[in-house]
Amino acid sequence: MSAQSASAALWFLPFAVPIALWVAWSDMARMKIPNKAVLALVAVFALVGLVALPLDVWAWRWLHLVVVLAIGFVANMLGLVGAGDAKFAAAMAPFIALADALTFVYLFAAALLAGFIIHRIARRIPALRRRTEGWESWERHDFPMGLSLGASLVFYLLIEAFGGA
Repeated sequence: MSAQSASAALWFLPFAVPIALWVAWSDMARMKIPNKAVLALVAVFALVGLVALPLDVWAWRWLHLVVVLAIGFVANMLGLVGAGDAKFAAAMAPFIALADALTFVYLFAAALLAGFIIHRIARRIPALRRRTEGWESWERHDFPMGLSLGASLVFYLLIEAFGGA
């Protein structure tokens, strides 16, 4: 991790965290990731990235969005992920340094496993179910991946910002 990536992560964190929470909440409650959340995250990278990253790095990272969107489109067509998951993953992609791609995949795998287990346990707790009455994710067999996608982005930025301190 470089000082540059730590500084960029600190710039991104205050803007990305509320969006990640919004996505997790919305996906658990309605099994939908709002397009407005996807666009908000893209706007954060577009605007804050200009301040947080060197111009050449910022420009090249847009390619991450295009590549992940293409992969997500195919994965959605194959029924592997939801359209909102694919779009949000693409919006997250520019925040991840290419050198960190494999590390991020491991981080996402851990967040996906933890999120799945926690979600499945949480939906069996009557008091929690009463407080979140009507949440679609409690009743459906599929998993609200926005929970793990958002967590992965936040954990990645936290690690980048404070991991080497």
